[in-house]
Amino acid sequence: MNLPMWRKALTVIPNVSKQEWDGLDIFSKWLISTRAAVLVMTAMSAVLAGLFAWRANSFDLSAWVALTLGLVLAHASNNLLNDHVDYSRGVDRHNYFRTMYGPHPLENQLLSQRQHLAYFFVTVLLAFVCGLYLVWQTNFNTVTWALLGAGAFFLLFYTWPLKYIALGEIAVFLVWGPLMVGGGYFVITHIWDWNIAIASAVYALGVTTVIFGKHIDKMMPDREKRIHTLPSLLGEKASRYAVLGMMILPYFIVIYLVTTGTFSPVLLIVLFALPKLKQVAPAFLKPKPEERPEGFPQGQGGWPLYFAPLAFMYNRAFGSLFILGVLADVVLHKLIV
Repeated sequence: MNLPMWRKALTVIPNVSKQEWDGLDIFSKWLISTRAAVLVMTAMSAVLAGLFAWRANSFDLSAWVALTLGLVLAHASNNLLNDHVDYSRGVDRHNYFRTMYGPHPLENQLLSQRQHLAYFFVTVLLAFVCGLYLVWQTNFNTVTWALLGAGAFFLLFYTWPLKYIALGEIAVFLVWGPLMVGGGYFVITHIWDWNIAIASAVYALGVTTVIFGKHIDKMMPDREKRIHTLPSLLGEKASRYAVLGMMILPYFIVIYLVTTGTFSPVLLIVLFALPKLKQVAPAFLKPKPEERPEGFPQGQGGWPLYFAPLAFMYNRAFGSLFILGVLADVVLHKLIV
């Protein structure tokens, strides 16, 4: 056990040498290989689904644990598959941008392709077991089967071909919103609620801005490799404005949810994220600078990535306030009802 490395790998994606890698325990290697630090985005979707179920007096601990583990393991599986497919297709070989968010197990020769596939198959099998438990727990409901099938489809085909044909960003929105949160709410409560699906869009749009920002940063390398992401088709200017639109739209969704009485006004706490929006918005109104701006972070998680770190910084502020608002709304709802 290497608890310091476990904590580090869960907060950042650590760069390690081959010598350091060889001295790590297998769980540390799995955390680094799956880019575990980004799995928190998926865990937050499960937290939201659980909070919404608790608010509806239908929380089931065993279902929520299975949901959380299943979603996190599915995301980890996708990260492993993403690296394997892109490496096999030559996309991640000598890819400077890929190294900006962590070591590549195959490119950096930390794992053989056989070992990497073993990590993937064990991880995806565990995710599938969690999914089957939820199918059983919901009495083999057809909606649960459909949710499991949709999750498997996006897991297996996001990297190729969806990302290559401008559907990757749409897939991210659907997965982190209606599928994870709306579907998660269903497998816990056995009820599909369109208001929950609408509320899930608030969180999903934030996650989508980050992937959109990353694809703007990688637009030219992606075009050279014939990876037709949505930003590569729209162009930089339209993509920058699309990100701004996705940052602004959640405020209107929250206002709709409050004015319709679906949630209490406490959810308007997200308005405190407006100063952060005011801080990052000017960057999206202009083309990416030719050189790193003074004071902008460099290296892992920073330059030459530019729009992705800005979107992540804003999403962290807005997303934290949204989850806090949902939690406060649940507590108030429990006290009043």
